[in-house]
Amino acid sequence: MLRNLVWATTKHDVYFMSNFSINHWSSLTSTRTEVLNLSGHVVPSEKHPGRLLEEFQQTQVSTLAVKDKLLVVGGFQGELICNHLDQPGISYCYKTTDDYNAITNAIEIYSTLGAVHLTASNNDCGFWGFDMEKFQLTKHFRFPWPVNHTSLSPDGRLLVIVGDNPDGLVVDSQTGQTVMPLCGHLDFSFASAWHPDGMTFATGNQDKTCRIWDVRNLSKSVAVLKGNLGAIRSIRYTSDGGYMAMAEAADFVHVYNVKSGYKMEQEVDFFGEISGISFSPDTEALFIGVWDHTYGSLLEYGRCWNSTL
Repeated sequence: MLRNLVWATTKHDVYFMSNFSINHWSSLTSTRTEVLNLSGHVVPSEKHPGRLLEEFQQTQVSTLAVKDKLLVVGGFQGELICNHLDQPGISYCYKTTDDYNAITNAIEIYSTLGAVHLTASNNDCGFWGFDMEKFQLTKHFRFPWPVNHTSLSPDGRLLVIVGDNPDGLVVDSQTGQTVMPLCGHLDFSFASAWHPDGMTFATGNQDKTCRIWDVRNLSKSVAVLKGNLGAIRSIRYTSDGGYMAMAEAADFVHVYNVKSGYKMEQEVDFFGEISGISFSPDTEALFIGVWDHTYGSLLEYGRCWNSTL
């Protein structure tokens, strides 16, 4: 189930998971530094009005996200652990559910109108939204099936919801009401991502395809991109919208030139299960996490500006 455990905050700074530890890698100094260790007792250092002071023991990490000096970790029992990278200690802990099937499948951090928001997709069929300034729950929507990933549109109005159902959903981000179903995939979906233009987005599925959709006509996808061996588990766009990367469960990452209509592709192949992919914010680097007992590694690829891709 590994898919979103690598995040680049600059072309020289990458955060990734190893066992119970969240680590930082500096490509400038070639040094690895432990940022957060969740193998023991986790206690938040801050108190927030109206929130219980929750504590966790030996959190098994299922997903993570890093943005704007904020690190958020999701766990297999519905845990959310928040840490400000420029402050000591754990800032906030929250458990989304006590359901036995409570895996936090994905988390995303968004900045809209100067405010920082967090979304969490959960295996108990829930979607959660938080205001990260006050650590307050602002939204909780439920769906008929486990939610594997959600993506908020750049204008903040729409959410793409995908999960254990062949059809995904586009919903209103304020009400959770369905705007349009997404019909075309043949199996369960694991990934989604909006293009920065807010007009198109992508979904990744167990049927070995990534579909591109246009919000102006959601009756069918506008492109179908095929993987080689397995499910498409992670999708990322560069901040300028020029490229999109999609990762299979293992061995293959595909990078597409968006301006070519996704016709031009570079395929990156290696050995090992993929724990995550991340473009640096300046689009200069692509990082790939390889989760494997033999070939475990963090791969870095630099952008070639004279490339035909």
